[in-house]
Amino acid sequence: MLRKDRFSVAYLARVSVIAAVYAAATVTPPLNSISYGPVQFRLSEALTVLAYVSDAAIPGLAVGCFLANLASPFLAWDLTFGVAATFVAACLTRVMPHPCLAPLPPVIINAVVVAWYVSVLCESPYLVTAGYIAIGEATVCYLLGYPLLILLLKNPSLLRLVKG
Repeated sequence: MLRKDRFSVAYLARVSVIAAVYAAATVTPPLNSISYGPVQFRLSEALTVLAYVSDAAIPGLAVGCFLANLASPFLAWDLTFGVAATFVAACLTRVMPHPCLAPLPPVIINAVVVAWYVSVLCESPYLVTAGYIAIGEATVCYLLGYPLLILLLKNPSLLRLVKG
């Protein structure tokens, strides 16, 4: 059952801001040069931890990923499987039992799903591609995303901006 507040202006604004920041942090030069391919450090993935504290982050991350992937060299693949991976990872992040586990779903899901189609399209070994994507994702999610999450959890006024 959908809650009534899911259609409020404030909720839609939070979804939109998360989507816009994710997309901008992916496609803006020079960040776009490290956002796609078998070795990627998508700095926007630091925002995936927002799903731990906010329902609005789930559609926000998915829409942001969709917008960012419009610039991808793997366009159709990224728009389908990449967005689906982001959505599933965000849903799993939302139900993690402890903040230190919040960055884990995006790392695992992207290492499995994104590595699969990138390795096929780039004709690179799957395990090598999965390793590179996992390293990039873990680096961004734990070195940038996790401190962001802790900052939000320790500052109620900031948390209210994201959570509503």
